[in-house]
Amino acid sequence: MEAGDCSYQFRIALLGDAAVGKTSLLRRYVAGAPGAPEPEPDPDPEPTVGVEVYRRALQLRAGPRVKLCITRSFYRNVVGVLLVFDVTNRKSFEHIQDWHQEVMATQGPDKAIFLLVGHKSDLQTTRCVSAQEAEELAASLGMAFMETSAKSNSNVDLAFDTLANAIQQALQRGDIKLEEHWGGVRLIHKTHTSRSPSKKQHPGPCQC
Repeated sequence: MEAGDCSYQFRIALLGDAAVGKTSLLRRYVAGAPGAPEPEPDPDPEPTVGVEVYRRALQLRAGPRVKLCITRSFYRNVVGVLLVFDVTNRKSFEHIQDWHQEVMATQGPDKAIFLLVGHKSDLQTTRCVSAQEAEELAASLGMAFMETSAKSNSNVDLAFDTLANAIQQALQRGDIKLEEHWGGVRLIHKTHTSRSPSKKQHPGPCQC
């Protein structure tokens, strides 16, 4: 699926403590896109620094195709946030509320859709945060919860797809509105509609 086929662009951030696996989740998700090249490896195993943006086009369940622009760093202009903790790292779980409060303070209460993600679910023998406890935290913060594992490719696509579909539903309800100077959601204007499926459409103003 090409970016030029997309109707909307959603800007999404993965937030959480260092070493919870945000980069692994991103690379697994982008590598899973049809026809996608293998993402380039990190130059070193140190905690990620920088604002690299990953992109993937997605067909929503009941709606248009969208382009996801995903970063591991915090942006003001984000419409979706995956709050990620490591199920084997108690501190990373305890810090989730701090990450949530930071987004709410900077972004505003009506601008972001959240999903709580418990990563490294394949490490069952060393986990120290139960699914029930995480579900209770998610419910108290008004968001859904999902466990993932980039290593075993468990629920990685589902986590991003769930967040994207929730954003689309919020748009349809009017809970989130397109605003000219806000980049969390952008409408991609198509210059023309090709009648031939073999013709490539111009990508349009789809840059992150």
